[in-house]
Amino acid sequence: MAPKSSPPQSSSSQRTKQSQISSFFTRKPSQTVKPPPPKPAPPATVKEADCETRAASSDDDDDGEDSLPVPRARGSRRKRVADEDVDDETASGALSAPAPKRARSVANGSPVDDTISIIAHRPLLGDASTTSLNLPKPAKISDRTSKFIFSSSPPARDENENEDDEDAAAAQKRKAKLHDKFVRKLGKPDSFAELRRRNKITSEDAPEAEGEGEEEDEEPAPKAMKGKKGAVKAAAPKLTPMDKQYLEIKRKHLDTIIIMEVGYKFKMYGEDARTASKELGIVCIPGKFRYDEHPSEAHCTKFASASFPVHRLQVHVKRLVQANHKVGVVRQIETAALKAVGNNKNAPFVRELTNLYTKGTYVDDIEGLDPPAGAADTGAQSTGYLLCLTESNAKGWGTDEKVQVGLIAVQPATGDIIYDDFEDGFMRSDVETRLLHIAPAEFLIVGDLSKATEKLIRHLSASKTNVFGDKARVERVEKPKTMAAQAYSHISNFYADKMKSSQDPSDKQGAVLDQVHQLSEHVTICLSAMITHLSEYKLEHVFDLTKYFQPFSARSYMLLNGNTLSSLEIYQNQTDYTGKGSLFWTMDRTKTRFGQRLLRKWVGRPLIDKQKLEERMTAVEELKEGENTIPVDKLKFLLGKIKSDLEKVLIRIYYKKCSRPELLIALQTLQNISGEYSFIKSSKDVGFKSPLLNDAVSNIPKIYKDVTGFLEKINAQAARDDDKYSFFREEFEGDDINDYKLSIASVEDDLNTHKKDAGAKLGKSKINYVTVAGIEYLIEVPRKSPEEKKVPASWAQISATQKVLRFHTPEVKIMLAERDQHKESLAAACDVAFTRLLDDISSKYQELRDCVHSLATLDALLSLAILASQPGYIKPTFTSDTELHITGGRHPMVEQLLLDAYVPNDMHLSSASTRGLLVTGPNMGGKSSYVRSAALIAIMGQIGSYVPATEARLGMLDAVFTRMGAFDNMLKGESTFMVELSETADILKSATPRSLIILDELGRGTSTFDGVAIAEAVLDYVIRDLKSLTLFITHYQHLARLQERFEDGGELRNVHMRFEEQQQGGKEVVFLYEAAEGMSHRSYGLNVARLAKVPERVIDVAEVKSRELEEAMARCRLANMSSMVKKLMMAADDGDDDGLEIEKLVEGIEQL
Repeated sequence: MAPKSSPPQSSSSQRTKQSQISSFFTRKPSQTVKPPPPKPAPPATVKEADCETRAASSDDDDDGEDSLPVPRARGSRRKRVADEDVDDETASGALSAPAPKRARSVANGSPVDDTISIIAHRPLLGDASTTSLNLPKPAKISDRTSKFIFSSSPPARDENENEDDEDAAAAQKRKAKLHDKFVRKLGKPDSFAELRRRNKITSEDAPEAEGEGEEEDEEPAPKAMKGKKGAVKAAAPKLTPMDKQYLEIKRKHLDTIIIMEVGYKFKMYGEDARTASKELGIVCIPGKFRYDEHPSEAHCTKFASASFPVHRLQVHVKRLVQANHKVGVVRQIETAALKAVGNNKNAPFVRELTNLYTKGTYVDDIEGLDPPAGAADTGAQSTGYLLCLTESNAKGWGTDEKVQVGLIAVQPATGDIIYDDFEDGFMRSDVETRLLHIAPAEFLIVGDLSKATEKLIRHLSASKTNVFGDKARVERVEKPKTMAAQAYSHISNFYADKMKSSQDPSDKQGAVLDQVHQLSEHVTICLSAMITHLSEYKLEHVFDLTKYFQPFSARSYMLLNGNTLSSLEIYQNQTDYTGKGSLFWTMDRTKTRFGQRLLRKWVGRPLIDKQKLEERMTAVEELKEGENTIPVDKLKFLLGKIKSDLEKVLIRIYYKKCSRPELLIALQTLQNISGEYSFIKSSKDVGFKSPLLNDAVSNIPKIYKDVTGFLEKINAQAARDDDKYSFFREEFEGDDINDYKLSIASVEDDLNTHKKDAGAKLGKSKINYVTVAGIEYLIEVPRKSPEEKKVPASWAQISATQKVLRFHTPEVKIMLAERDQHKESLAAACDVAFTRLLDDISSKYQELRDCVHSLATLDALLSLAILASQPGYIKPTFTSDTELHITGGRHPMVEQLLLDAYVPNDMHLSSASTRGLLVTGPNMGGKSSYVRSAALIAIMGQIGSYVPATEARLGMLDAVFTRMGAFDNMLKGESTFMVELSETADILKSATPRSLIILDELGRGTSTFDGVAIAEAVLDYVIRDLKSLTLFITHYQHLARLQERFEDGGELRNVHMRFEEQQQGGKEVVFLYEAAEGMSHRSYGLNVARLAKVPERVIDVAEVKSRELEEAMARCRLANMSSMVKKLMMAADDGDDDGLEIEKLVEGIEQL
C-alpha cells in the first residue's frame, strides 16, 4: 500500500472538492426526469471548460478496484459521442468537473437522463484512491440506487481505511480552501464576470504538469471558453477619450455630482447618474456605477448615464442642490466651428469645470432656491448663510467646561457678512442662539469640535423641524497647528492684492486692511477658511465688501436666545414649524424680497438704544398718519412696481453671473425709482419730518446719473431677447465686434452672389436658397427632373424627400465654415464686452447697494405702518426704567388666527415695585398665552412697531429669557429634567436686572418635594438677587406662600386665571381667560383628561384616587394643627407666649 499513499492525497483532495461542488448541483430525488435542453446555459459552458482542463492535468495512478468505468463512460459531458475506451476515460476523466445543472450525455447515440449522468459521476470524482475519506465503498453503489444517495451530509467513514490524523487534517484544510475558492469563483453574482475578466490573463496559460495541486486548479477554466458560441470577449472594454476626460475631472471632485455638457444635452455618469435619476425622476440607463475598474462590473462596457436638455440645467441643478448635493457643471469651452479649424480636430471637445454649487453658494438664479414645503413667505433665506465655525478649549472640564468659539457667516446671495468670537459653557447655549438666528444653509467646520458642539451641529443640521426648515449641508476642513499664522498671512495677501487691483484711494483700502486685522484669532481663521472655500465657487469677491461686516453680538440689540425664538414662535410656529402663526408672519406686510429680509433682521434684533428706537417709531407713526397723502402713496406705488430682487441682482452683477434681461430690468427699475426723486438734492428737500425717512429717500436719486449712463449703452429690445450680438447700441460697440459683424456680412454677400454660379451649373437663370431643420443655404433639385442629371458630383447631398433633393455646393460649405468661425469669434467678443460693462457697474456697487438698502428700509417701515393701522394697535411709550405696564394686552398671533374675540389682560411689572408674578390656574386656562403676550408686546415695541393693547408703557429690556415646555435631548444624553435645569442655569447666569424672565412649570420633571424646593429657590433668587422682571407659572400651590416673604415691598404677587366651576367636583369648568389677584387652589387636570377623550372608566378611578389623596392631606393637616393647638395650650399653662407657633396655626387654617 505504500506506493499508493502518495497519489491518493491529491486524488483525495480532488474527491473532496468535487463532492462538495457536485452537492450544490445534485437534483432532488423527487424531481421528474426531463430530456436535456437543446443548448447548455452559460454556467454549463464554464463547467465544461473546467472539466476538460482538469481532465488534461490529472494523473493516471488510481487504483482500478475503486473505479466505476460504466458510469464514467456515460458521464462525459463533452459535445461528442463517447466512443473512447475506458482506460482513456480514466486517464482523462479522473479529475472531471462537477456536472452542471443541465448537462448533455450521449452514449451510443442515445441521450441519457441528466440525473443518472450526474450521479454516475459522483462516485468517480471521489474515487481516485483507496483512501476514500468521505464516500462509502463504490462496490455497493449500483446504477439503480445511485440516485437515492443523500449527498449533502458526509457519509460514514470507511472502517477498513487506516489513515493517520495528519492526513485527515490536511484533507480538511484542503477542503476548506477549495470551498473558499468556490465561493470566490462561482458563489457571487459577479462570478462569471470574474471569469471573463481573468480570461484575458489566463487564456494563454495551460497546465504544464500533471497533479501540480491547487494553484493549477485555480485558473484553467476560461481556456475552454475560447471558441464557444455566445462567450463574451475576454478583453476589458477600453475607455473612450470622453470617458477619460470625465474620469479625470471626477477624480478631482469625488464628493460632487458632475454634470457634463455633451452636445445639446447635459449628462451624468456612473453613481452620479443613479443619484440624479432618484432626485430628478429621470431615466438612468444601466451600466457601470463605479469609477474604478472593479471586477464586479467587468461585464459592463459603458458607464450608467442619465441626461436632460441644455435649457433645463438650472431647474435640475436647483433640485439637486436643494437635496443637499454638491453639483459641478462641466461645459464645452470650445465650439464646433473653432474646433474644426483648430489643432485638435480628432480629439474630444475641451471641457472644464466651470461652476460649482451648494445650497449656501447657489447664486446663479435670481429666484434663488425654492423654499422648503410649507415654509413659503416665512422670510427665511432659502439661499441662506454659509457659516464657518471653529473652536478651542478655553478652560475647565465637564459641567465647568468653557470653549472659545469663532464664527463667520456669509450670505453670498446678498453680500451680508456676520462674525463673532465668544466663550460658551457646556450647554453651548450661545452657539445654539447664533445658529438659530443666522439659520445657515451650509456649515464649514474648521478642525475638530468638542463633543457637545458636534452633537448640537449634527442635530440642528440634520433636523427638518427647526428654524432652518430643511437639512443643512456640512463640510469640514483640517486645522493645522500653525493655522492662525497662516490665516493672518493669507488674509493680508488677499486684501493686499485687492488694493493693487483697486481704483479706490489707498487710504480707504488701508482702512479696510486695518479693519480686517482687528478681527480676533478665531474669526481670522474662519475668514481665511471661508475665502479658500468660496474661491472654489468663484465667490471670494464677497469679502471685498468689508463695509458689510457686522458683529453678531452688537450691544445695540436685544438678545433673543434659541429657546426664546422657539418658545415665543418668533420665526415659525411650534405646531408644524412653518412661518404661519409666527411673530414675523404677523408683522410682515412688505412688498419686496429685500425689504422682507431686512424686516426679518429687525424682528430678530430688537433695539435697546432708546434714541434709535424712537427715530424708527417716529417714522412709522408719520407713515401711518400720512397713509393717504401723496408722498406715502408715491412710496407704496414705487415699491409695488419692483418685481425683481434688486439686492440679489446687484451681488450677481458683482460676481459676473448676471444675465442680460435681468440686468436690463434691474437698471430700468432703479432708473424709474431714482427718476421720481431726481429733484431731491439733500435730505431737507424730501418733505418728511422723520430724519430716518428723509435720509432713506435722499439716497435714492444719487444713482440716477450712473444708471442712466449704463442704460444709454444698451439696446433694450436685444437685452429683453437675450441677444448678445445686438446687446450694445451701435455707437457703443467695440471695434472688434464691428469687424466680426462686417466679416459675417461679407461672407453672406458672397453666398448670395454664388447663387448665379450654382444656377448656371443646373441650367437655371435663378435659384433660391432654402433653410430646412436649421440648415441654411440649401439648393433644392426636383427628383427626375433635367436639373437632377446636371448636379455635379462635387455637390454634397444634405437631405432629401420624395420630391426633392437638397445639396450644398463645395463653395457654400467653405463659406459657411468661415461664417461660423466669425460668429464664434463675435460671440466671444460680445461676452467680453458684456463682462466689461458688469465691471463698470460693479465699480458703483457701494452706491447702488446703499440705494437698495434705503428702499428696503422704506419697505420695512411701511410694513410696520400698515400693521399699526390695524384696529386695536397703539403706539407704546418708552421709559428709561425697567418696567412693563400693559393695559388690555392681547396675543398678536393668536388674535389673528382666533375666530372668537381675544380676551385682553393687564400686566404691571416694575423693578421698583412688583418684579414678579406667580401665575396659577387650571390646565388650559390661558396661563402661557398670558405671559407670552406680555413678552411679545415688549419685543414688538422694541422692534419699533405698534402693539396690540389699549395702553403700553415699556422699559428698555436687554433680553428676554424663556424656559417653557418639556422635552429631552437624546443626542446629548440629557433627560427632560436635565434639559430643564440646564436651561434654567443658563438663564440665571445670563440675566440682568433689565431682563424679562419667563419660567413655565419649573420643577415638574422630578418628584414633588424636589420640584417644589427647586422652584421656590429659583423664584426667590430671581426676585431677591437678580431683580429681573419675572413671570413664573406653576401648579404648586405651596409656592403661593412665597408672596409673604416680600410683603414689605410687594416684589412678588400671586395672580391666577379665572374660571367658573359648573358642577361639583370639577366635572365642568368654564375658562374665563382673565387674570385676577390671588391663587388657584386646584388645577382641574381631570377636566383636561375629559377634553382629551380619556376613557371614562379611567377618569372615574382617577377621581376617586384624587379625592382620597385630598382627604388624606386634609387629615394630615388637621392632625398637625391639633398637635400645634395642644402645644399652644400647654405653653399657655406654663405661661409661655410662642408667637411663631400661633402664626403657623393661622397659616394652616388659611390653607384649609
